[in-house]
Amino acid sequence: MSPEIASRAARVKLLLMDVDGVLTDGRFYYLPGVDGLMLETKGFDSQDGIGLQWARSMGIDTGVISGRDSPAVTTRASQCGMKYVYQGRLEKTPVYEEILAAAGVGDQQVGYIGDDLTDAPLLARVGLSAAPANAREEVKRMVHLVTSASGGRGAVREVVEVVLRAQGRWEEILRKYGVSARHS
Repeated sequence: MSPEIASRAARVKLLLMDVDGVLTDGRFYYLPGVDGLMLETKGFDSQDGIGLQWARSMGIDTGVISGRDSPAVTTRASQCGMKYVYQGRLEKTPVYEEILAAAGVGDQQVGYIGDDLTDAPLLARVGLSAAPANAREEVKRMVHLVTSASGGRGAVREVVEVVLRAQGRWEEILRKYGVSARHS
């Protein structure tokens, strides 16, 4: 990790993200419901989930700002202990401002993970901006960190690990599971 990314990640107290293309691979699955109507669902990565739980356990609040509404996201956010869940918001800046006020943090204390143009205004403001490997090229060019993992395939976990390492907290996670730091 570069010294610049480490410095930025060390300040993160709040980690926000988009959903489709970040927490998921961006695909929607439509299944027929018992009433004959189609239900939309999404696939989430288990490693992203545990990473978000670790972030919360280390005092880092998390949340999502998504342009789409989905009951699957509501459930996943609850499972992962997310504090902020905003859906159906294509214009993300007003929601971001609301979250900043509620959390009592400034831009430099926020990490944001986004993959598309609707995320660009937030990515340009936050202290640590990240994009998954499969993000739009325009977005990847503007962020501090591009993950090696794609959205829905561990990109969020990767960012959580960067933050926890920069804050000197990763060793606590390893010790909790009896893993030697030499092997990480």
